[in-house]
Amino acid sequence: MVTKTTAGHTQPSDASLSTSRRSPQGTSAPRPRRRPRACAQQRPPAEAADGPLAALATAAEVEDEQPGGAGRARVGLCVLCGLPAAGKSTLARALRRRLPQRPGWACALLDYDELIPPEAFGPPEPGAGPAEPSPLLPRWKRSRRELLQCLERFLRAVVTGDPLSAPATAAQPAWERFLACCRGQGLLSSAESDAGAGRSWTLAATSRPLYLILDDNFYYQSMRYEVYQLARKYSLSFCQLFLECPLECCLQRNRLRSHPLPDQTICLMARRIEMPDLKKNAWEQNSLILKSFDCTSEDNEQIISLLAAALENPVKQNEENTEQKEADRAICAASTVHQADQTCRRIISQTMKDAKDKNVPSSEMKSLAEELNKLKAEFLEDLRQGNELKNQSCIQNQHSDPATSVISSFQHEATNVVNKYILK
Repeated sequence: MVTKTTAGHTQPSDASLSTSRRSPQGTSAPRPRRRPRACAQQRPPAEAADGPLAALATAAEVEDEQPGGAGRARVGLCVLCGLPAAGKSTLARALRRRLPQRPGWACALLDYDELIPPEAFGPPEPGAGPAEPSPLLPRWKRSRRELLQCLERFLRAVVTGDPLSAPATAAQPAWERFLACCRGQGLLSSAESDAGAGRSWTLAATSRPLYLILDDNFYYQSMRYEVYQLARKYSLSFCQLFLECPLECCLQRNRLRSHPLPDQTICLMARRIEMPDLKKNAWEQNSLILKSFDCTSEDNEQIISLLAAALENPVKQNEENTEQKEADRAICAASTVHQADQTCRRIISQTMKDAKDKNVPSSEMKSLAEELNKLKAEFLEDLRQGNELKNQSCIQNQHSDPATSVISSFQHEATNVVNKYILK
């Protein structure tokens, strides 16, 4: 079933599926460990000879079209996203089996269910008190960040040929899980180190392009954009497969699992999930939106076509074009303006209460409210446009962030306005 078009591609449907068991932000639903899949130590028999080995930096015969890119490996990052039980994991496993056979690419699966420990989704860490504050990020967010750091180390080694080493900021268990996943899929080969130094791991080499399939819910665009940023940083290919499955279908499939998620977890994610927006986000152009209940052979061809086109057109490192910069800036500005708007509303509410307590006539309260709301709109517009503060009395706040300065300036002006009414 065709549902959307990409740059040069028609969006198909796909129905082969089972899913990652991720809980949305703010949820601590149980997340049981499933049967190990692609990250298991055993390789599939069909790939026993050289496995889904990376098309790594040592594959000098693979030439990149980018300037100075001759001899570089061709690597693609494919993000699978959608609700739990939409079918992402079944599709991921199917791609891992098929890609080495049909296009002849190497393929490895990064299954977030296997790479992020179940306890990361449990209740908050106990024991934090005044002397021992809780971490700024929940454990599941820290785990996702550490996984991205591990992935970046691997990609850097692939692209630059530098030795593979653990990220300085990621916990050792996260790095060990990542290495185990890579070893189990033939991405790494081992070598004995000096006596007592243990075993070291080096990147395996082959001339084939490599696709890394990232299997998770990725229900926020910001989660997927982090992966896109890695692709841009290292001039890799990037694409997305979004599995659109009716909520009731996901709920029914989930209930049949041995360890189902609570219905409310999936319903919450369904309200929050953000589909790829091909019109708004240039970075999401290489995306397919698939109907997970209606898979056809045509859909499989569409998926391969998308992956091939993305592989031939990697994201350029300098692709931080004006359009994308403005889009990123707009997202940040919208969040800042929203916060400032909420604070200004509270200031207006308190100011109106003060005016009422000071016996400002009810006939003038409406005019006061209109004047304050007009003032708020002007200040927020200044914040959107990045203009200088209108109130120079707040010059002492010139080194604070724009939202704080605007709020401080607005509060000063609001006080002046209400005083006109009080002192009449």
